Amino acid sequence: PEVFGAGSLTDALLRRVREITGIDVLRADFKLDMLPPHLFMNLRVVDEHGRQLGMGRNLGALKAELGAQARGAFQALAGLNVRATPAAAEPVAATAGARRPAAPAAATASPSLPAGARYTAWTFGELPELMEVRRGAQALIGFPALVDGGDGVTIEVFDEPAVAAARHRVGLRRLFALQLKDALKYLEKNIPDLQKMAAAYMSLGTAEELRQQIVDVALDRAFLQEPLPTDEAAFRRRLDEGRGRLTLIASEVARLAGAVLVDYAAATRKIKDTKAHPAATADAAQQLQRLMGKRFIADTPWTQLQHVARYLKAITLRLDKIRSDPARDATRLAELQPQEQRYWRLVAERKGVADERMLEFRWLLEELRVSFFAQELRTPQPVSVKRLDKAWAQLSH
Repeated sequence: PEVFGAGSLTDALLRRVREITGIDVLRADFKLDMLPPHLFMNLRVVDEHGRQLGMGRNLGALKAELGAQARGAFQALAGLNVRATPAAAEPVAATAGARRPAAPAAATASPSLPAGARYTAWTFGELPELMEVRRGAQALIGFPALVDGGDGVTIEVFDEPAVAAARHRVGLRRLFALQLKDALKYLEKNIPDLQKMAAAYMSLGTAEELRQQIVDVALDRAFLQEPLPTDEAAFRRRLDEGRGRLTLIASEVARLAGAVLVDYAAATRKIKDTKAHPAATADAAQQLQRLMGKRFIADTPWTQLQHVARYLKAITLRLDKIRSDPARDATRLAELQPQEQRYWRLVAERKGVADERMLEFRWLLEELRVSFFAQELRTPQPVSVKRLDKAWAQLSH
């Protein structure tokens, strides 16, 4: 049965509208950036004495401000006193946004997890969705995760489901990799066109770093699809399912990376060769740097990675056009810069921590660039300064 408050509100609305109307409504049909700020929940953070520590409508901003302090205290406490929570409490974790849907309640408690133990296979039983950490009479909820230790994984408890989920995915990837040592050795030696890609990647990093990113993303796509395994049997099933398609997926990742690197090389050359328009080339160079970090394959979400080549093509097209109409480029750049400056200022203020709405805004900026400078490449959805202004109103409250 569906649990109230579990998962994403947007997903729940999509399901409900489809049930009532029979219309295949899409996520893109919900324009959250069109909503006024007062429709978003106002959050208040208090300490154990009830004193207010912070308040606002943006959870990401509150986490950036107070998260490090809270996380450090929680980790210290969790290391001292951790015990498994009864499975009946699992719907609470789903409400909080845990990494998998809540299971039906059961009457028995999960076994305690040994602190500090290191694993090279799934030999630790079922991984609880949440755990209870006690501080005197106060019970706190923690989220266990597998943490990558290189030659093994450990289990740690985190205070935020999002942080736990991110660490858990990396740890789970490591655990799968440890079961596939021979297959990965073969894969690493047979990535298509690796040397050619490495030459284009040379200004960003080494061939080994490029290879590792391709392998990591292939492992993610082969084995880390939702719902993630939570016990040994599910882990083994996922291992058997993904093993046969890993090489094909790695080839797909390599092809996409290769296409991006081709356009990266073209954009780099175009920026270098365009000397008469320093403002435009400086802006394009900064855009290129943000799109193409050393870990662009691993750090760019897969859905967005498929658009990066288009963004790079837009850089080249822009600098091709600027000779015929530099005034138009300057006008568009003047419209774009305030949007970008306030976003990257916010990223700095939040110490690089970006929530879902911030990430959506970040990719809207790239689409706005395509709309401004390379309309022929088209955008998946309409985008304008007005739309970004409305999206920004949500981020700043």
